[in-house]
Amino acid sequence: MTSTERQIAPQRGVETNGINTIAESERKGRARSLFWPWFGANVSVLGIGYGSFVLGFGISFWQATLVGIIGIVVSFVLCGIIALAGKRGSAPTMVLSRATFGVRGNRVPAVLSWVLTVGWETALTSLAVLATSTVFTELGWDGGVATKIVALIVVAALIVAAGVIGFDFIIKLQFWITIVTAVLTVIYIILALPHIDLAIVGALPAGNPQAMIGALVFVMTGFGLGWVNAAADYSRYLPRSARSSGVVGWTAFGASLAPVVLLVFGLLLAGSSTKLSGAIGADPIGALTQILPVWFLIPFALVAVLGLVGGAVLDIYSSGLALLSAGIKIPRAAAAGIDGIVMIVGAVVVVFFATSFIAPFQAFLVTLGTPVAAWCGIMIADVILRKKQYAEADLYTTRGRYGDVRWLPILLIVVGTALGWGLITNSYGVPEWLNWQGYLLEPFGLGGRTGPWAYANLGVLLSLLIGFFGILIFGREAIRRQEAIPVQAEAVRDAVDAFRE
Repeated sequence: MTSTERQIAPQRGVETNGINTIAESERKGRARSLFWPWFGANVSVLGIGYGSFVLGFGISFWQATLVGIIGIVVSFVLCGIIALAGKRGSAPTMVLSRATFGVRGNRVPAVLSWVLTVGWETALTSLAVLATSTVFTELGWDGGVATKIVALIVVAALIVAAGVIGFDFIIKLQFWITIVTAVLTVIYIILALPHIDLAIVGALPAGNPQAMIGALVFVMTGFGLGWVNAAADYSRYLPRSARSSGVVGWTAFGASLAPVVLLVFGLLLAGSSTKLSGAIGADPIGALTQILPVWFLIPFALVAVLGLVGGAVLDIYSSGLALLSAGIKIPRAAAAGIDGIVMIVGAVVVVFFATSFIAPFQAFLVTLGTPVAAWCGIMIADVILRKKQYAEADLYTTRGRYGDVRWLPILLIVVGTALGWGLITNSYGVPEWLNWQGYLLEPFGLGGRTGPWAYANLGVLLSLLIGFFGILIFGREAIRRQEAIPVQAEAVRDAVDAFRE
């Protein structure tokens, strides 16, 4: 059998696919199958904690509800658009990005993507450990160092194991995580309903437009913009015949449904109690146990940990792919293992040494969210402008149509980040070493680091727009030239087969 006739058999056990394109024989399912991994990754009670985070911008319940829903839905629609690239090219997100940045030029966003996803893994793992410790303490058991260590070992083992085994296992795991966490989350909402005081919530004072913008940006970076760099990693297994509208719709719907419900409920809960709202800043999930009956504490720990694991599993899978896309030549499973080690080290720092969660978390979101927003804008424009399928073989060679390094998108990330960081600040002042941010607020007449626009974090939105319009205006011709080159089918299959071997 010639190299052009070989087919890769469906995988069993540990997934051997890495950053290669997926063989035709492995492309399966329908667009609606994307609902389960995206819903499972976002049906976390952390969404309730966001209610306190958003109200922390000093806005009313109705303002927070408006910006929360818009921020969640719009940011996940961006994920859905980028997921289209996975269906068209059947490769991971950070490989498809090579069509825009060049094969080696793409190492810049690949490294950025790796840092972002590992950061999210660390945050979610830390929250799972803190929640377990708090539940044990509420039950009168020892929630100290020993409990945290055991919890970290168990949670990390589950996340790393799923990341190493790969796609098929993750899809099955996400299905069951979705069912269990959805049921237990509904029970939690029912139990917590008596603690909502609509009169107090309705009396929350309204904030200014700058505060609403700041809350909107925070929600976008905390939800969809935290996933855009992995959006095509699951749609790449779909057949090319899958409906594009379905890919966008099911990705956005699956990812948005739970966060919208949980955020609105979190707003009602946090708005009813300043004590609870303040406690969420230190331990966003553990603090929610304060209003639970003792008999539901163990089920709550289960739903909290599973929800966080569901998100971390998708992150560690994608972070491994990002590491490979950056040029590290090791098996995908080994890359996931390396990411797991980094995740554990980071979680140890957060769990055992950090005095607050929300302070470094927000700093992490807006700081990394700025260059990621630029990449997102670039990728969205690229996907919109492309009319044909990706030339798969050329994604793996610097001599192909996508080239070695394309400087326009790299320049857009640099400019978007430089301007963006100049227009963001960390509203919590932690960590102090980021206090240099916001250096353009005074020159741009926005009142400086203490003015009304200081916490609007306009830099993230500006960076997104710079990336989008930069490619839409100046990158159109390069994409047209790429797509004008005919694809030789036999040569493509030979090149892809050679890469797999």
